[in-house]
Amino acid sequence: MRLLSVTIAALLALAGCTGVPKGIEPITGFDQQRYLGTWYEIARLDHSFEEGLSNVTAEYSLNEDGSIKVVNRGYNKAKGEWKEAEGRALFVEDSNTAHLKVSFFGPFYSSYVVFELDDDYSQAFITGYNRDYLWFLSRTPQVSEAELDAFRRRAAAEGFDLNELIVVEHEEAPAGSRR
Repeated sequence: MRLLSVTIAALLALAGCTGVPKGIEPITGFDQQRYLGTWYEIARLDHSFEEGLSNVTAEYSLNEDGSIKVVNRGYNKAKGEWKEAEGRALFVEDSNTAHLKVSFFGPFYSSYVVFELDDDYSQAFITGYNRDYLWFLSRTPQVSEAELDAFRRRAAAEGFDLNELIVVEHEEAPAGSRR
């Protein structure tokens, strides 16, 4: 488990920023309860802490203290192993604004900003503290090409450089492994 956690911790230690990229607005009217559960990563701007990972999921649940437990999981096919990182998220402002700060290591936090969320909470577009971070999450492991194109158009309109965009593979979990 140390594998992914150490890399994420190093990134967060260097970043440690909880701001919002200029021009990006977190959604308001956010319902934390509806957001909890499993999300599948559909696309991302790649970073060392996710490099080579497929079958990536994020699981959100409530901790006893009211913070949100975050468990990110992905499969490294080249190494034949699952990587997992566990963290916690807190709202930066209020729970109606989808701007959170997430920590996978100690007191170091980084932004998690939901800037697009459909009405039924089945798809979300997320960024970090700057435009180097971008994710498209869905409640299902596959989306239509039209939905992926809509994500690309919105991200481009918001100023994200999509040259390094990764579309995440979701396939049957390897035998004997846990997803």
